[in-house]
Amino acid sequence: MTHTDSPSSTELKTIGFTPFLYLSNQPLFHVCRDVPLTDALAQASDLLYLAKSLTVDAAYTSNNDRHAWAAHYLTAMSKAVIDDVAKVLERERDLKHRKANQQQ
Repeated sequence: MTHTDSPSSTELKTIGFTPFLYLSNQPLFHVCRDVPLTDALAQASDLLYLAKSLTVDAAYTSNNDRHAWAAHYLTAMSKAVIDDVAKVLERERDLKHRKANQQQ
């Protein structure tokens, strides 16, 4: 995972609201809160790269679904991270929009 050296206090961070991997209608995992968005997106990119590699392996391996299941879980984790980042960016956009409307 790529890690930024010194995130500023104003840097946007994950909110940790996004669950993934449900069992018995309960989320088993959530995205952690307060991870800088640049780090979260870098991690999602790494997970998606691994998932892509595993799907290629699954396509060429007969009678073995472990690659496909591993790719499935990696893409679920990646989607949760990206969804959490999107929620932060949407919230920031909405806050800026409201602030601009209040100033008018």
